[in-house]
Amino acid sequence: MALPTHISAPSANSTSRVPVYALVGNPNCGKSTLFNALTGLKQKVGNYPGVTVEKKVGTTYSQHGQPITVIDLPGAYSLAARSPDEAVTRDVLLGRRSDTAQPDRILCIVDATNLERNLYLVHQILDLGRPVILVLNMMDLAAQAGLRLRLNRLEHELGIPVIACEAANGKGIIELRLAMSRTDLPLSRHAWNVPAPIASAVTELQASLIAHDRKAPLIARAEALLLLTDQDSVRVAGSTPLDPRTAEILRGWEKRWEGEGTDWAGTLVNSRYEAIGRLAAEVVLPSATTGPTTSDRIDAVVTHPVWGWLVLGLVMLLLFLSIFTLAEYPMNWIDGRVAALANWVKAGMAPGDLRDLITDGAIAGVGGVLIFLPQILILFFFIGLLESTGYMARAAFIMDRLMSRVGLNGKSFIPLLSSYACAIPGIMATRTIEDPKDRLVTILVAPLMSCSARLPVYLLMIAALVPGDRVPLLTKVGIMLLMYALGTVGAFGFAWLFKRTLLKGAPPLMIMELPPYRLPLFRDVALHMVERAGLFLRRAGTVILGISIVLWFLAAYPKAPADATPTQQLAQSFAGRAGHLLEPVIRPLGFDWQIGIGLITSFAAREVFVSTMGVVFNAESSDNDTKPLRQAMLAARWPDGRMLFTPLTCITLMIFYVFAMQCMSTIAVVKRETNGWKWPVFQTVYMTGTAWVLSLIVYQAGRGLGF
Repeated sequence: MALPTHISAPSANSTSRVPVYALVGNPNCGKSTLFNALTGLKQKVGNYPGVTVEKKVGTTYSQHGQPITVIDLPGAYSLAARSPDEAVTRDVLLGRRSDTAQPDRILCIVDATNLERNLYLVHQILDLGRPVILVLNMMDLAAQAGLRLRLNRLEHELGIPVIACEAANGKGIIELRLAMSRTDLPLSRHAWNVPAPIASAVTELQASLIAHDRKAPLIARAEALLLLTDQDSVRVAGSTPLDPRTAEILRGWEKRWEGEGTDWAGTLVNSRYEAIGRLAAEVVLPSATTGPTTSDRIDAVVTHPVWGWLVLGLVMLLLFLSIFTLAEYPMNWIDGRVAALANWVKAGMAPGDLRDLITDGAIAGVGGVLIFLPQILILFFFIGLLESTGYMARAAFIMDRLMSRVGLNGKSFIPLLSSYACAIPGIMATRTIEDPKDRLVTILVAPLMSCSARLPVYLLMIAALVPGDRVPLLTKVGIMLLMYALGTVGAFGFAWLFKRTLLKGAPPLMIMELPPYRLPLFRDVALHMVERAGLFLRRAGTVILGISIVLWFLAAYPKAPADATPTQQLAQSFAGRAGHLLEPVIRPLGFDWQIGIGLITSFAAREVFVSTMGVVFNAESSDNDTKPLRQAMLAARWPDGRMLFTPLTCITLMIFYVFAMQCMSTIAVVKRETNGWKWPVFQTVYMTGTAWVLSLIVYQAGRGLGF
C-alpha cells in the first residue's frame, strides 16, 4: 500500500531517544491483541499513580532492530472522558500526566467491521497534530461480513498511513512495524471544518490556552474543542482547573449562545459526525451479503431468554468441574515436592529453631498456598477464554434483566464476574460505569463474589468436612457452587439494599456493544495467565512467606517450659495469646483460638488462612515427618475432647469467608477508587458484621438441630 506522498519535518524522536507510541482505540477493537502481537512477553504491567487504571508498557523493534516503546492506553470512545480510564487516555495524549511522557506518535486501532463508529475517536486524535498511523484491524471479519473497504481512499482523505491488519492471525504486523520504523511520518491534519458559529470561540479559547498554559497550538485547539463539546466531563475527570481568563471566555460564549438559542455542543458533535459519515460513504462499499451473520445465529441461542441461561449455567458448571479434575495431578505433584523438600531439610539439619523456621514456617506456609496454583490458573484461563471469544459481553446482556431488579444494569455484571478471579481487577473494571452511584454500589459489593483467594480456604474445608481420604467429585462441585451462589446472592441483595437506601437512584439503561465472536486467542489467554501467575507467586514469595515466618516466630515464642506439650507451647505464645483474646468473640461461631489466629492473619490475604493452619498445626506436630494438614485439622480437639473441625464448623467457616472482608489489598484499592477512607471502612464493617451474624445463625441453628 502506498504511503502518503506529502512529508512533514521529522518528529523529534528518531535518534535522541527511544520513540514512544500510544496505542489507542475503542473497546473491543482488538487493541490488546495487537499490543501482545507487537510486544510479546516484553511487557510491564502496573497502575497509573493515583488511579487504579492498568498501565501496560511494552517494547517492540523496528525493521533495523531498534527498540520502540508502546503504551497500551485504556479503551475509549471519545476524548471527552466520562470515566477514569477514558480520562487517563485523554490526559496521556494531551501530555497532562507527570508520570507518563506525552507519546511521540499514536497508533489508532479501529474495528474494520464498524469503521464509521470508530472514526469519531480517530477524528479527535487527528486534531492533536501528532504523527498517527491508522490500523484497520479485523479485516478478516469485515471480509466475512461482505464489507469492502477502499483503503487508498481513506489514506488519501486522512493524510496518514493506513495499515490493514488481522492481529489475531498475525497478518499485517510486519507492515505495521515498517510504518512504525519511519522517521518521516507526516503530522496529522484536521479531518473536518469547525462550524462557523463555533469557530471564533475555538480560536479565542485556543489563544487563551496558549498564552496562559503555554500549550502547543494544536494541543490548545484540541482542548478548546473538548471544552466546548463536553466541558463537565473534562473538568470532573481530574484535569487541572481552568485558567480564570479561559473560564471567563468560555462563560461569555456560553451566555451568548444561550441567548441565541445555539446548541454549541450538539453543533460540534453533529458536524464531526457529518464529516465522518461523508468519509465512510466514500470508503465503505455496501455489503453484498444479506441475512443473519454467524454471530447473529449464535446470539439467537446464547442470548435467548431460556437457552441463554442454560448456556451460562453449563459454562459455569464446566468451569468448576475443570477446577477439580484437571488440577488434581499438578496439585498432587506440587504437594509431593513440598513434602519432599521439607523432609530433605529435616534430614540434613540438626533439630532446632532454625530448622523448624525453615520447615514449619517458610516451607509449610508457602507450600500450603502454592499447591492451589493450578486451580487458580484454570480459573483465570476460563475468564480469559470468555473475554477472548466475546462471550463475556453476552453474559452481561443475559444478566441485565436480573441486575435491573437490584438497581444496576448489565455493565455492573462484568466487574462482578471479574471479581470471581480477584476483587481488585473487578473493582478496577468499574471505571467503565458512567453513573457514580452505580459504580460505588458495584465497588461495595464486588468483594462478595468468591475470588480465587477463597478457593484454598473452601477446598481445605471441603476436604476436612467429608469423611474418608477422597472427597467425591460431585460433592466438591456441589459445595463449591453453593459457596459461589451464596456470595452472588449476597452481592445482589446488598446492591438492592444500597440502591434503595444509601445510594438511591433509578437503574440506568444499558447500552453495550456486543463484539463479534472470535476463535479464542490462546496466546493472549496464556499471557494473561502468566501475568496473574507471576502476581500470585510474588505474593507467595513475599507477603505469604513473610507472614508465615512472622507467624512461626509468634507461635514459637516466648518459649514454654521444657516439659510443656506442643499445645501448651502454642497456647502461651504470642500468637496463642492473640487467638485467646479473640476467642470470646468467635466461640459462638464454633471457632477456637487456633482458628482465631488464622482469622487474624488472613486479613493480609484470605489464602493466608491455609498457610496459617499449616504453621499452627505443624507447631503441634511432635514427629519428624510433615503431617498432612487435613489430618492435623481432623485431629484437633476442644479442651473437653470434642472434635474442632466438625462438618458444621467447616460449613460455618466457609460462610464466614464468603462474606468477611479479609483482604488488605482490596481495602487499599477501594480507598484509592473512592478517594477516602469512608467507604472502605463502611465496606469492612458491613461485610465482616454480616459474616459474623450469618455464621452465628448457621452454627447455632445447626447445633440446635443436632449437627
